Amino acid sequence: MARKAWPGMDNQRFLLVLALGLILFMIYQAWQDEQQRAAAPQPMSAPTAPAKSGQPAPPPQAAQRGEVPAVPAPPQESPAAAAAQTPSEPQTALTPGTRLQISTDLFEVTIDAAGGDLRELKLRKYPVSVEQPNTPFVLFTDDPARDVYVAQSGLIGSGQHYPTHRTVYSADVQRYALAEGQAELKVPLHWQAPDGVRYTKLYTFYRNRYLIDIDFVVENTTSAPWQGYLYRQFRRHYIEPSHGWFSLPTYTGGAIYTPEEKYEKVKFSAMREKPLERDVTGGWLAMLQHYFVGAWMPGKEQRDRFYSNALSDNIYTFGIKDLAPTTIAPGQSAHLRATLYAGPKEHDRLTKLAEGMELTVDYGWLTVISGPLFSLLKFIHRWVGNWGWSIIVLTLLIKLAFYPLSAASYKSMAHMKRMQPKMQSLRERFGHDRQRMNQAMMEMYKKEKINPLGGCLPIAIQIPVFIALYWVLLESVELRQAPFIFWIKDLSIKDPYFVLPILMGVSMFVQQQLAPAQLDPMQRKLMHALPVVFTIFFLAFPSGLVLYWLVNNVLSIAQQWHITRTIAAREK
Repeated sequence: MARKAWPGMDNQRFLLVLALGLILFMIYQAWQDEQQRAAAPQPMSAPTAPAKSGQPAPPPQAAQRGEVPAVPAPPQESPAAAAAQTPSEPQTALTPGTRLQISTDLFEVTIDAAGGDLRELKLRKYPVSVEQPNTPFVLFTDDPARDVYVAQSGLIGSGQHYPTHRTVYSADVQRYALAEGQAELKVPLHWQAPDGVRYTKLYTFYRNRYLIDIDFVVENTTSAPWQGYLYRQFRRHYIEPSHGWFSLPTYTGGAIYTPEEKYEKVKFSAMREKPLERDVTGGWLAMLQHYFVGAWMPGKEQRDRFYSNALSDNIYTFGIKDLAPTTIAPGQSAHLRATLYAGPKEHDRLTKLAEGMELTVDYGWLTVISGPLFSLLKFIHRWVGNWGWSIIVLTLLIKLAFYPLSAASYKSMAHMKRMQPKMQSLRERFGHDRQRMNQAMMEMYKKEKINPLGGCLPIAIQIPVFIALYWVLLESVELRQAPFIFWIKDLSIKDPYFVLPILMGVSMFVQQQLAPAQLDPMQRKLMHALPVVFTIFFLAFPSGLVLYWLVNNVLSIAQQWHITRTIAAREK
């Protein structure tokens, strides 16, 4: 006869499984981090440091894959022949030039005349920390002491001179500022090719918009038609960080969206293994990190090629280039436009940009639940005005929505607690004969009309909602540096005095006192350790997440106490 499952399953058993799962998850995450670090190529030198010898040979990777993308091959031409017409430029160091400083209501920007790159971008509305309210967060930077991350763009073609991100432009002035009441600010850069074609690289910044338009104005002063392709790319130096045991996983890397395949992540490890090369119509390409995103967004009907390259020293390029050339007749001019979004993952802004841009807020596989939860949280915030109180109200609403399921669970637990003396008696009677004891308990449950699994199933159904809300609180930039009360100045970082994690641990301990005790001594010891284990885990969690768990536990305690007391009163 097959052994029956141990009938003492309840909320405590479920919490034990949850704790062990969390521990296994931490171990798996640490193992993944170690594997990624082992697989990552070791940097040969600092990203911008010159070699000690006079004329260093370019690293093999850089020699094979250039920073400037190859010209798309026309149908009658092979890709190899087309690539040969554009220099690979294996140099990986950023060339310094004249720096242009631009200030708007949202940005502090540095553009370098060498390449016309957007070398530095600071977000004025997003301080680096609560303690430094006047220091803006740096999204793009060419500082070699940090992870270099810049936005580059240029033109490529065959048989003529083109302004790539290696071209040195001239500038009219070096400082620009968006004046009060001014809707947009234009920053021009100029270059004239040896063949006489005049180019203007024109940046346009807008008030209260994180969008930046980059126009290449081409004036064909020659007697021959001009033909070229626009490309735009991100250049990033990145080494996978070493995550601690209690760090929360957030994604840093590439992402693309196409009408056919929808949203896809493109990790740096995938760029190393195989360069991305995909022809698409519309869509967008982005570089993601926690709370912020940079994205190139071509037109909906535009044909482009998404590409990536892994250069030396952990440097990656990730970009878009035109598939069809732009042709300009002699004596004519034309505009080639690139549109860049560089800013926070604010849901309201992202939904207005392009189809699928809101997916850069990475809620994981439970997006279908997380999206509505965030919308509800945002709606509550409009009335409450404080994200901490909004979390509390949302937790209360979720608890009310699941009240019937929770009530069934706590009723089952109350009945189980009432049967504890009889269960202990059966344990003493049958000793170590587990099979006979299980049979006797099942008969007792049947007689008393108690479902031993009733405490687990209702809570298990709620788990996807809890996990979805966890990702909402972790990923939403709206909660970054959002204050709550008293000492909680930022809901997105850990409690500086660990008050919330300790209170959360105490609430777990109180819950255990209301639940039926485990008969097995080993299980009883593990259950007693759970509040301590969870408290340690939650010490490094963002205070907004801990607040949610604490409020959920307090509401559960109140509900469990009320149901237990009601059942006990009925039996008197």
